[in-house]
Amino acid sequence: MGIKGRLTLLNFLQFFIWGAWLITIANYWFGNKGWSPQEFGAVFSTLGISSLFMPTLSGIIADRWINAEKLYGILHLLGGVAMLYLPQVNNPTLFITVILLAMICYMPTIALMNSISYTVLKNNKYDLIKVFPPIRVWGTIGFIAAMWLTNLTGSKASANQFYISAVASFILAVYSFTMPQCKPQNHGKKGAPLIEMLGLNAFKLFKNYKMALFFIFSMLLGAALQLTNMYGDRFLSEFEKIPQYADSFVVKYSTIIMSISQISEAVFILAIPFFLKKFGIKKVILISMIAWVLRFALFAYGEPSGGLWMIILSCIIYGMAFDFFNISGSLFVETQCDSNIRSSAQGLFMMMTNGFGAILGSWASGIIIGNFFISNEGDFIWMDIWNTFAIYSLIIAIFFAFFFKHKHNPEDIGKINH
Repeated sequence: MGIKGRLTLLNFLQFFIWGAWLITIANYWFGNKGWSPQEFGAVFSTLGISSLFMPTLSGIIADRWINAEKLYGILHLLGGVAMLYLPQVNNPTLFITVILLAMICYMPTIALMNSISYTVLKNNKYDLIKVFPPIRVWGTIGFIAAMWLTNLTGSKASANQFYISAVASFILAVYSFTMPQCKPQNHGKKGAPLIEMLGLNAFKLFKNYKMALFFIFSMLLGAALQLTNMYGDRFLSEFEKIPQYADSFVVKYSTIIMSISQISEAVFILAIPFFLKKFGIKKVILISMIAWVLRFALFAYGEPSGGLWMIILSCIIYGMAFDFFNISGSLFVETQCDSNIRSSAQGLFMMMTNGFGAILGSWASGIIIGNFFISNEGDFIWMDIWNTFAIYSLIIAIFFAFFFKHKHNPEDIGKINH
């Protein structure tokens, strides 16, 4: 298997692990365990808490002391153990604690996977902008495959979703140790300042006004990234409470409907090189923000019969909303940093989006939904929930369009030099 094939399998397994449970855990939480929405916000905040320090810390370690592919394998091995234990837990507080341990191991592997991919491709003289997106698309395909497996095996509300994830984690852990070596690039110099010795150089990016602003907006938009993953499958499943929709395709195969979002991702990932070269990073991220507005608004008015097209269109738009920010943002950070802080810089981007951003989104959404959007009968008021998220995304888009300044040069996007 060639280099691109090996990285393709790495990406596939990376997101297969996540797709096995991320979209369906709400059904396990509410449908199987019957735990509260306020506490459920804490489940997704674990993604944020772990992303605050682990991607940056693991990036520092990979930049200075341990081969990135070895650290990557160790983290997946430990994460698989945590997922394997999760089904034994019957207390929501302990459940959140174990999920946190699993995410402490998993979240940094996303940034490490990017770093490993970039390093291996550059070492083999490939053009990142052209070659990486078609490889990364297989991560999305892995996510979809896991979602379908979870749904079609009747596992979307059962503990089996965690077992599926654990097995994939162990397989990827073993596979990662066979990857090409990605040796530390920043061993430091004798007499170097403490910040350099600790590998915290990536934080100097905040001295640049444009980069600081980019990271702030990354955090604000990051608050919206997981909201439909948190509540989307539960939203579709709850149409079963309406008699005429109880046996509808949407209810029975809600996870497969949601997987349209990931199928859309696969398409839009391939479009990223064109859009970046044509429009530049500012317009691409602004397109992403507007897409988030439409993603939420279409969910607000969709239903399984006359409004099914809105649900499907929302899922299609998700690909543009998620990838135009996540993948383009990662590539943008790569163009703005030196090679000796590559892993650290990717970890910093993860910290702002999936760290502070995810904590903000999961914490605030849990409180807002629990206090304002639960009916007297205990049901979610979905239209108001999705409209609130849409308004938030629109406000972020307006501020980003006004404040973030970036002069686009298509030739800069065509090559990344260090």
